[in-house]
Amino acid sequence: MPSSLAPGIPMDLLAGIACACTGLLAALAAALLLVAHRLGLLYQLWHKVDPRSPRHGGELVAEVLKAHGVRFLFALAGGHISPILVASEKVGIRVVDTRHEATAVFAADAVSRLSGRIGVAAVTAGPGVTNTVTAIKNAQMAESPVLLIGGAAASLQKGRGALQDIDQLSLFRTLCKACVTARTVRAIVPTLRRAIATAQSGTPGPVFVELPIDVLYPFHVVEKEIGGTKSARGLRGKAVQWYLQSYIRNLFAGAWEPRDVTPLPVRVPLATEDEVQRCAELVSRATRPLVLVGSQAMLPPTPAEELCAALEALGIPCYLGGAARGLLPPGSPLLLRQNRRDALRDADMVLLAGAVCDFRLSYGRVLGRGAAIVAVNRDRGQLLRNADVFWEPRLAVQGDVASFVVRLARSLRGYRCPEPWLQRLREAEQEKEQANREKAATPPLHHLNPLELLQHLDALLPPESILVADGGDFVGTAAYIVRPRRPLSWLDPGAFGTLGVGGGFALGAKLCRPHAEVWVLYGDGSLGYSLMEFDTFMRHKTPVIALVGNDACWSQIAREQVALLGSNVACGLEYLDYHAVAEALGGKGFLVGRPDREGLDTVLRAAQDACRQGRPVLVNALIGKTDFRDGSISV
Repeated sequence: MPSSLAPGIPMDLLAGIACACTGLLAALAAALLLVAHRLGLLYQLWHKVDPRSPRHGGELVAEVLKAHGVRFLFALAGGHISPILVASEKVGIRVVDTRHEATAVFAADAVSRLSGRIGVAAVTAGPGVTNTVTAIKNAQMAESPVLLIGGAAASLQKGRGALQDIDQLSLFRTLCKACVTARTVRAIVPTLRRAIATAQSGTPGPVFVELPIDVLYPFHVVEKEIGGTKSARGLRGKAVQWYLQSYIRNLFAGAWEPRDVTPLPVRVPLATEDEVQRCAELVSRATRPLVLVGSQAMLPPTPAEELCAALEALGIPCYLGGAARGLLPPGSPLLLRQNRRDALRDADMVLLAGAVCDFRLSYGRVLGRGAAIVAVNRDRGQLLRNADVFWEPRLAVQGDVASFVVRLARSLRGYRCPEPWLQRLREAEQEKEQANREKAATPPLHHLNPLELLQHLDALLPPESILVADGGDFVGTAAYIVRPRRPLSWLDPGAFGTLGVGGGFALGAKLCRPHAEVWVLYGDGSLGYSLMEFDTFMRHKTPVIALVGNDACWSQIAREQVALLGSNVACGLEYLDYHAVAEALGGKGFLVGRPDREGLDTVLRAAQDACRQGRPVLVNALIGKTDFRDGSISV
């Protein structure tokens, strides 16, 4: 029997208990030391808090935005975000207030696409935030890096019935790459820096940063609102008072310590040399190659001019979609706009350079059987969309599109696309364009032929022009007729097909390129979403031209609904005087399409003249029905 200090208790068990107690005490002592150290640091920071300081968290937001090259902050005013707006104006950021929060996000989206920098919108809590949901989802599907700053109730008051208090982070988690909140003033700078880098890295997209009201206002304001009463009585009252004062001290502890506000590195995925070489081999063996360029090809860091030069060096016929429209000049022999389905069916090699096999490519079913398909995309989900169901890639490259095309062109120096294939496609293109001209010359029963209207517009567009697409049937027609003049001169919503982007996109475009002539192509249905922004155009001196294809109908929907279901219910509108609304808001309005009115060119040139004089313009073009888009689908 082993010896023991107590009867019946083995010595080794007592030794084990003693060791365990010693280890527990050591761990507890270490934890207490760590807590004491952190409390000591916090205590030091607390004593650096100056309750009389007029500084506020909005100043830190403005410093970060300024350091990231942000020139415009789009917003709709609200008490939750007032410090951000005031501080931004003081550091030279132009605050552009809109008439709807969605417009603010759309404008930030346009700035992001055209400038290559982060686009920023700030909106107030609750309804201000929820009003941006559609615009944020549109930015997500268009892969636009947008920073949405949302005001919020004080952290201490969340869930207690504060004004406009909702769970905003949960609302945006499926819509954004990141959803975060800054719970102290000292957290504002690192939170914003990480969020902006996240938005621009990998596959770009929107991020949401929530800034509670108590991290934005000065100490004395926050203390007055949530600091409790200093005459608290009783043990419970004094405990509550102590807690509230400690909470406020923690909010502002270390708030004004110097911090790095410069941009964090942005991660861009790149293809390997082996992937570029394998694609080059597929191209060199093809007799009927084709390139489809999607919006993602326009992302930084590769300049659009460098990408254009690479496509011209390759010499392969191209279809340009989304934001890539205008990448090749209108007269380029490589540029195709018609007969895409036929060309894809006949091609023996297709490079999907950012183009996605979703509904826009019939989920991949339009790709020719047996063709060598190379897909390049930063996002793996988009890269392989519907693969192994309707199509199969010979090579799938997860990487930056533009840099891949540039490297491909370098590896294929001296390559020449087979001339018979290129000539065949050009002849088919010319035949279709001639057919369109003949359709444009056919007068409808009433008003203007939309094809003729758009052909006149195309003939008058200057080299420095930007086209914003916001509509269904009229814009669908314009995509075949009107030719963007330069890279990044076409803005459409993207894969989400959102109506209502027009006012915000035009606002952002005009601010980014003040010398460009900005045209918004509206349907009379989509115009209703942002017509009030003519007030914004006037106040912020951003003259744009809106061309409204007014056929008194939601034609994109009616075209199918009437044929399939036999009813026009909910599709009918009226030939309203939209130009008069623009006039009432301070703009210039024109009406065209009635027999007693001026001709097309006269009105369009007058609209350009009025715009050059500094007034936003709306051309209300009454159009009739054609069969140009018969068979198009809206679902």
